[in-house]
Amino acid sequence: MGLNLADKKAVVAGVSAELVNAQSVVLAEYRGIEVGDLTVLRRKAREAGVYLHVLKNTLVRRAVAETQFAELANQMTGPLIYGISVDPVAAAKVLHDFARTNDKLVIRSGSYAGKLLNKAEVQALASIPGREELLAILLGVMQAPVSGFARAVAALAKQRETAAA
Repeated sequence: MGLNLADKKAVVAGVSAELVNAQSVVLAEYRGIEVGDLTVLRRKAREAGVYLHVLKNTLVRRAVAETQFAELANQMTGPLIYGISVDPVAAAKVLHDFARTNDKLVIRSGSYAGKLLNKAEVQALASIPGREELLAILLGVMQAPVSGFARAVAALAKQRETAAA
């Protein structure tokens, strides 16, 4: 059963709302993937904060028009699943990780910062650590001098204590 005009407008509005804050969009062909596998992919995407949906290409073309993702419109052919994320690497990472274990998911292209990405560039984007990983690394770097200073102060206090005794 097809969508009526009101449903189509709602889909375009929903995708447009996701694209407003999005930093990256990844397109992948999902032909032949079993429903159970697609459910697993959707769960992983939800956990990573990725908007992942199978949508009509014509509706998504309307949603991306006049956005930084407008160049993707020419890539929207065939059965596609769309990954849209605020985190620049999350959509690429989720789809790339799934494609490594399921050869029926084929990454087609993507867009990041207004630049059209081919399959290899999407894979390179997926190899960058995600926001959470980068924050953990940053926190470790920031804590290192403080913990080193604390150890030095403790050692100095112990040294003075033994010298006084």
